This record gives sequence, structure tokens and C-alpha cells, in this order.
Amino acid sequence: MMEFTEKMHAFLVGSFYDLLTRRFGERGRAAFVHAAQRCAEQRGARMAQRAIRDGRPLDFVTYAEYGEWTPSQTAKSEGCENRSTVESWSPDLTRRITRCPWAAQFAEMGLKEAGRVYCAHVDRSIVRGFNPELRFDVLQTLHDCDCCIQISRGANFTPGQTAPDRPEHRKGFDYHCAHVCKTFGETAAAVFGAAGRDAAEEVLSRFAAQYGSSCAETVRALGETNFNVI
Repeated sequence: MMEFTEKMHAFLVGSFYDLLTRRFGERGRAAFVHAAQRCAEQRGARMAQRAIRDGRPLDFVTYAEYGEWTPSQTAKSEGCENRSTVESWSPDLTRRITRCPWAAQFAEMGLKEAGRVYCAHVDRSIVRGFNPELRFDVLQTLHDCDCCIQISRGANFTPGQTAPDRPEHRKGFDYHCAHVCKTFGETAAAVFGAAGRDAAEEVLSRFAAQYGSSCAETVRALGETNFNVI
């Protein structure tokens, strides 16, 4: 079975946006935003749970250290992994992102609008789930500009400061793909009933057609996970 990747994650997100907006119009778009926020907040909350367990403050330094994902080997070999530079370290940490596999996948699918909507909410919602007192802003994204600009307000990093490598906090993209399917699928079903469940099943069918039935079954099986807790 192939390695699960960032682009597979983006494929699922984009497919949910496409189907929900096609079938339910503006209500579908609102449901997508709600699901994206909820999914991201769950991830931020898991990060916070690990940090609290370890006696760490819920600040941006800890946030950087306790992130759940790292670039896949496939993204690295294809030269599409995230690439970013820091423009300022303190008082605000300002990061410029010039390459992103999610942006690439949304563009390949002809779904830049899905990327615009998703990226307007996802990182801010992860931060909110981690600690709602932190402020994180997204000024622009690769869907419309030559780079993303993200600002962690009051982060107060020292110049050159990086987060320690903590692989024990990372989750594979099989886990993150399953998280998208479960949370977006649950939201679609809650809002639209049987029609929402049908849309979620169609997303998984598209995923199987694109990446194989074995990958789709892995996502389905991991969907039994409780993504609210570590």
C-alpha cells in the first residue's frame, strides 16, 4: 500500500467541499466551514492535552513543538513539501510559506476555492483548539498570492529559534485522512441526514478510485478512532 500523504489529505478535504457545495449550495459551504473548524480544533486540543500532561505552558513555543504532522517521504521525494521562511521573530512570529502540497492538490483538482475557504479557517482553528487565548492571523494564501503569510501574535521567539524534533507527537497521514473523513462525515450527516451520509460515502468512493481500495479501507477502519483525545 502506498504511503499516505499531504495530498491525499487535501484530496479528501477538496472532495468534501466539492460535493457539499454542489449538493447543498450555501448550506453545504457553511457545513464545510463548520466541519473544518471542528476538525482543526480537535487537533489543537490533542496537542494541548499532550502539553498539559507534560507540564508545558500553552504558548506558541509549545504549539510549535507539539504539532502532529511532519512532511511525508513522498512529498519530500516529489519536491512538494512545505517550504517557509521566517520574516520576523518577535514580538510576532511572521512566516512566509512559498510551497505547500495542499495548495498544489487543490489546484490540481480545480478547487482553489476549496483551498481559499479551508485555509481561511484551518490554522486559526488549530490554534484556537490548543489555546483560545492565543491569536493567529492569516493575511494571504497561495491560492491567490505568491505565498501564504501567517502571524503568531506575541509569540516572542528568539531569532533562529526552532522547535525540538518530537516524533512521538506525530501522527501519520493515514490517521489525519481518517480524521477528515470522520469529522466531515459526521457533520454532513448531522446537518443533512441521509443525504449527508451519501455525500460522505461518495467522498470515500472518490478516494478509493484515486488511491486504491486498500487505502480507502484503511481510512474507514481508522474512522473508529476517538479523535477528541490522545
